[in-house]
Amino acid sequence: MDSAGYYTNCKKTDGICEGICDGEHGSKAVLSMSRLKCALRGFDLKALLFLLIGLPIIIFVIYVHGQKVTYFLRPIWEKPPKPFTVLPHYYHENVSMANLCKLHGWKVREAPRRVFDTVLFSNELDILDIRWHELSPYVSEFVLLESNSTFTGLEKKLHFKENRQKFEFAESRLTYGMIGGRFVKGENPFVEESYQRVALDQLLKIAGITDDDLLIMSDVDEIPSGHTINLLRWCDFTPEILHLQLKNYLYSFQFMLDDKSWRASVHRYRAGKTRYAHYRQTDDLLADSGWHCSFCFRYINDFVFKMKAYSHVDRIRFSYFLNPKRIQHVICQGADLFDMLPEEYTFQDIIAKLGPIPSTYSAVHLPAYLLEKADQYRYLLPGNCMRESG
Repeated sequence: MDSAGYYTNCKKTDGICEGICDGEHGSKAVLSMSRLKCALRGFDLKALLFLLIGLPIIIFVIYVHGQKVTYFLRPIWEKPPKPFTVLPHYYHENVSMANLCKLHGWKVREAPRRVFDTVLFSNELDILDIRWHELSPYVSEFVLLESNSTFTGLEKKLHFKENRQKFEFAESRLTYGMIGGRFVKGENPFVEESYQRVALDQLLKIAGITDDDLLIMSDVDEIPSGHTINLLRWCDFTPEILHLQLKNYLYSFQFMLDDKSWRASVHRYRAGKTRYAHYRQTDDLLADSGWHCSFCFRYINDFVFKMKAYSHVDRIRFSYFLNPKRIQHVICQGADLFDMLPEEYTFQDIIAKLGPIPSTYSAVHLPAYLLEKADQYRYLLPGNCMRESG
């Protein structure tokens, strides 16, 4: 006990607490402050700063950019799919169909097969107009199904039904169907998508498809070139199922991403066997067979709608992604609406595609109707990135 009446139990150590137990402190409060200083002197200041400042910053960066890290590391944890067997594609308008079939190793038919073009429709009225005019000379029946529900369970208008008069040129060859949505909250969007695609099988039977007819399976914005479908309907010994390699465009025909779009396919129909689908069904891929124009809308509101409506709605990680000014800026830059890294399987491909898509100013070999109606569809041509707000 010291002279002030306080018990002390200090022992000589390494000098860090030296002076704390001396009588010079004079009071209990001063002694407590000295002990606090002693504790802090024994703590690593750098570690303290890391915990208070660095750790929150790291957590915030992971929250904002964690998805990018995952996509960049994709080559480590996911192997690329089996490569397609790419079939050379020969075409020139001045070459006879007999010679074109022969170049592909096929044989010309005496009469062409019937062709059924079948799509699920959401709200892509302009793209549908371009698609159907591109394919019209070769299609026997247009089959279209729309729902009052998006894949994510949102209620939507029957846009085709309300604008059906715009497609009078196809009316005599149109089988139209409407299916009510199930509006199941919290369900995986791919379940509703699959439900609607299965309904197309029934609509095809109503349309009168029979064995050996050609069936085009693709989304509205996956447009086969007319000469590709003409080739397949006139040639015998073609593969029963054939995927189409499409040039991959984003927002318009100004931003060509790559030529890796492959989900569109053409089938020689077999009753009881052929099922409408949008996944890989064969290894055969016909080169340079058309165009895929994704998010090619006239109005900013349509961008917002699709972002919330399609199966990858989980990519909207932050509400500001839907800001119209941001969307307009992204379109003109050729950047990604969801601020994602490229979905590739090698580091080389990921790095090669980092940043905005370079602009192309070539409007050669695009759908003919797009160029014929250039004034109407100017926003889809190179050099016209500004969109309307309505």
